[in-house]
Amino acid sequence: MIIDLPEKRYYTIGEVAKAFSVNTSLIRFWEKEFDVLQPKKTAKGNRKFTPEDVKHLQLIYHLVKERGFTLEGAKIHLKEEKKKTLNNFEIITKLEGVKNQLIKLKEQL
Repeated sequence: MIIDLPEKRYYTIGEVAKAFSVNTSLIRFWEKEFDVLQPKKTAKGNRKFTPEDVKHLQLIYHLVKERGFTLEGAKIHLKEEKKKTLNNFEIITKLEGVKNQLIKLKEQL
């Protein structure tokens, strides 16, 4: 899944939820369940996600929504095979980008 977010230091939870096409409650739930997600909180309690948090969310989304892992399975998979999972996820992301570029070229012909 390719996320279309502008280059910023911090993203609001609404922007992140809209980019992933999920509810903000799901993002908050994943924040509680997965230790790798550590968004900054303002004095009012608003969550601000860094680009690194968005990458972690992408990986969690890929495991849970696209590959069908349970939350426990995704946690275990991230702890035991994190490096292998990240490599595979990066390859998939790059291939999806190439696919989208090829589709755009095809439409231009």
